[in-house]
Amino acid sequence: MSELLEFVPNFSEGKDQAVVDAVVSQMTAVAGVTCLSAELDGSHNRAVVTLAGEKAAVAEAAFVGAKAAMERIDLRGHVGEHKRMGAMDVCPFVPLGGATMAAAVSTARAVGERIGAELGLPVFLYAEACTREDRRKLGNIRNKQFEGLQELVGSDEDYAPDFGPARMHESAGAVGVGARKFLIAYNVNLQTEDVQVAKDIAKAVREKDGGFKKVQGMGFFLDDKKLAQVSMNLLDFETTSIRTVFDKVKELAAAHGVAVAESELIGLAPAAAIDAALAEHIQLPNFDPAQSVVEAKLAQDG
Repeated sequence: MSELLEFVPNFSEGKDQAVVDAVVSQMTAVAGVTCLSAELDGSHNRAVVTLAGEKAAVAEAAFVGAKAAMERIDLRGHVGEHKRMGAMDVCPFVPLGGATMAAAVSTARAVGERIGAELGLPVFLYAEACTREDRRKLGNIRNKQFEGLQELVGSDEDYAPDFGPARMHESAGAVGVGARKFLIAYNVNLQTEDVQVAKDIAKAVREKDGGFKKVQGMGFFLDDKKLAQVSMNLLDFETTSIRTVFDKVKELAAAHGVAVAESELIGLAPAAAIDAALAEHIQLPNFDPAQSVVEAKLAQDG
């Protein structure tokens, strides 16, 4: 039986389209791999790329992407709102269709080992692929960022990589490789330039501060739009839905006298998580299932 996996590499480049296009082109040159989306965010200076294919093809394409990013992206000059530790910052694998989480985990570990051995990059396994419980949440490592990890990797046992050398690559940093359920990257933009409003709302909705289960959140100011943003990861949409977090963000914003400008879906979501009616409710402009829903996109491109 075939095992179909999605993988969602995040690259620390959100301003140079040519760099991202070159990396994506090399990954999709692997037979059997389809690119579902590639989105750049200039404020975060980050690209989120979503690809899918059979297990073996996906594993090869992920390695190719890590190598291409290492050759093209230099963290020493990188500045952006989003925390980062590597050129290919993270690469999670997600089971699709009848594939199991075990297939995603085994792929993540094999790819991580190869990246460490062949590219000389330190690799940290996270989420379901983690070998240490304190690394289940990648933030426990990445919060130190590229600069902080330069001192910690190789000198502090808590930051010893799972694979690769015990030192940060001078320009490409380190890579987080994981396996997880479908993650929905979802943002709500507010009609205010007061970033503290977004930060307060993010704290209220995220799980670690007593908010919704399986929700991560941060507040940012978007220079390009001159708006504050509540940026969220929904780690399990069946536990906490897009509608639930939108309604709460809207309620909390209203309490500050602030309206919602619009929503943003970064990458794709499963059909079970979103439809046209919900897109209208959450003020998601120009919703197109063929571009935003993973099953529709795969059917179209397949």
